[in-house]
Amino acid sequence: MSTEEEAAKAIPAEVRMISGCRDSQTSADVSNVASFQLPDPAGRSGGACTSALLKVLYNEADSLSFQEILYKMRDILGDGGYTQIPQLTSSRCLDVSCPFTLKPDDFSGTCRAVIIGINYVGQNGELSGCHNDANNMMEYLTNEHGFQSENMTILMDDGENEEPTRENILNAFKNLVNSSEAGDACFLHYSGHGGKVRDDDGDEEDGYDETLIPVDYQSAGQIRDDDVFTTLVGAMPAGVTLTCLMDCCHSGSILDLPFKFVADGESEGMSFDESFDFGKLLGLAAALAGISAGDGFLGNMMSVASCLADTFCKDKF
Repeated sequence: MSTEEEAAKAIPAEVRMISGCRDSQTSADVSNVASFQLPDPAGRSGGACTSALLKVLYNEADSLSFQEILYKMRDILGDGGYTQIPQLTSSRCLDVSCPFTLKPDDFSGTCRAVIIGINYVGQNGELSGCHNDANNMMEYLTNEHGFQSENMTILMDDGENEEPTRENILNAFKNLVNSSEAGDACFLHYSGHGGKVRDDDGDEEDGYDETLIPVDYQSAGQIRDDDVFTTLVGAMPAGVTLTCLMDCCHSGSILDLPFKFVADGESEGMSFDESFDFGKLLGLAAALAGISAGDGFLGNMMSVASCLADTFCKDKF
């Protein structure tokens, strides 16, 4: 079976993610899970990926390819003193010289979005720019791409929107999957802290699972990349296009996508990540597909995904 065939079996939807840095790149050490605390933002940990991307998109989006957008983002980040190198990962081997778009050429459905901005208000390591990131992204999606507010889920710790707790974030992923169907174009934006925890099932080459850090991480735990796959990436229906922007540390493989392009000036195109292991993803996909085919209800499939997610993530601090 070719890598493309394996990818299509493990991840039915077309999923692509722009991230602000590789897994190893971060402005603070968040690897010591024994004494984990949010890193000191120092004006950096909040990330500058969102603002760099929006600056490029507003100025030149109609004429730029995926590759050109990432290179221009890298230039903007470099000018700001950031060392992060943006990268694009995908469930399919994309031609990065093709024009950047959120909607496929045969778009025929609904635009949907989940927008998450976490400043960790009142906590050590509080960020200052993630609410702005979320609001700016909402404005861009609405004004430039016609997204409607009724099809957008907003999670922010601003006292006005739904809190970005672990449960609410995972429920937002599940609801996005449940409401999406072939022909839809979906968008996920996360701006907040990212981390990594020791891998407990042996599927990570570096020994760590990448994580998203919800506002209630101290009581509910972090959200592992395994959780994100079982509730969102692997469960999204075929025919859906899902574009993600992950503006956080350790974000390079948070979605567990097999094809990668790094805007380092050395990579010429997208290629298969040789360190990627389809074994577990194919097993999860087969389990989910079996439940769905047997019962005929997407809700049952998502229940299994939820159970798997709860099994994978028991990180209590």
